Amino acid sequence: MAHTLLSHDLAAPSLGGRLDSDAIMTARRELAACFQLAAQHGFEEGVCNHFSAVVPGYDELFFVNPYGYAFAEITASRLLICDLEGHVLAGEGQPEATAFFIHARVHRQMPRVKAVFHTHMPNATALCLLEGPPLRWLGQTALKFYGRTAVDEHYNGLALDESEGDRIASAMGDADILFLKNHGVMVAGASIAEAWDDLYYLERAAEVQLKAMGSHQPLKPVPHEVAQRAYEQMRLGDAESARAHLASGMRILRAQGNRFES
Repeated sequence: MAHTLLSHDLAAPSLGGRLDSDAIMTARRELAACFQLAAQHGFEEGVCNHFSAVVPGYDELFFVNPYGYAFAEITASRLLICDLEGHVLAGEGQPEATAFFIHARVHRQMPRVKAVFHTHMPNATALCLLEGPPLRWLGQTALKFYGRTAVDEHYNGLALDESEGDRIASAMGDADILFLKNHGVMVAGASIAEAWDDLYYLERAAEVQLKAMGSHQPLKPVPHEVAQRAYEQMRLGDAESARAHLASGMRILRAQGNRFES
């Protein structure tokens, strides 16, 4: 299900040494690790899904994966750096068109968002194929997302222009998780670590919900007051927990001999 490449004129002056600070190299490695971890957990779909992250110190620039590579092939050096107009400023290759139009418009419209992960991961995407609210407040893992989700009910084909990217960004609004009906999910994080943490636990919450629904037994929702309290408790330590989660994943990748940092 290959999509078209971005049709902008991608020729632009390289920023050279301006893009090799310690903070930028750390972000490269963290984002590359997220691709590798997502591949290991089965969150990818061919070469069609994409992650992005704002380049530290450059709010008008973002990392994104080049078209044609599976998540398992993405390393720190393979990531592209693009501006919001569609120019590739560093890296070999081009972004896939929907990757550019979705991520560039979200980063432009939502400065609070530093990382945007879009996948068709199977369990969360399965919830996007159902009528009604995708995520039910049934279990503790789901409560991490209580009050943080939005739903785009209007699938409109591929995001091949700025207007569709803007529409998706508007549908997300103040939420951190967007369920794109008939399509997939988007996770928007204040950091790369937080986006990874949400992506991982969203898929876990969707998996157990589908198992519960598949039992054909009555579902037991958590009352609002309890759900709100649990959400607040989780959010107190979410950023720290996310950093620990990603650091753990990176240690595991290194122990496996994974060369994501190259």
